Amino acid sequence: MIYKVQLKDLIIRTLKAIDLHSDDAVNLLMGTAAQESALGYYLRQLNNAPALSIFQIEPFTFNDHVKYLKRYKMNLANKILEFSGASEFKAEFLEFNIAFACAIARVHYLRKPGKLPNTIDGYARYWKKHYNTYLGKGTEIEFISNYKRYVL
Repeated sequence: MIYKVQLKDLIIRTLKAIDLHSDDAVNLLMGTAAQESALGYYLRQLNNAPALSIFQIEPFTFNDHVKYLKRYKMNLANKILEFSGASEFKAEFLEFNIAFACAIARVHYLRKPGKLPNTIDGYARYWKKHYNTYLGKGTEIEFISNYKRYVL
């Protein structure tokens, strides 16, 4: 598990470097990491599933975000590479480059409609709707519990 103060600091620095920082974005990413990996307890999805990083981003989703960045947000793409130190956009970098994974998780939420929420319940609803989706096994109640356990 990653020390939460250090992770929060890295998320803040990453989001500021790519010009997508807000307190709500930081809290949503902290909650996402808490729910998806217990703040980094594991970096690969269990049972040979494809998701990578503390945010459990699947390569297919990652590739879709990369296409979006290259087509519509090249300036943001360059900022992500520069700050994270990644030489290019490769899904396998998600597993060991936390700043890179933070930036991609933020891009995921950037592409979703509506304003970011500003409460734990709101983060849970937003995560479920836009990250885990109705098909996912995670629940809003789990998210809230993990947020309280790992983030607060």
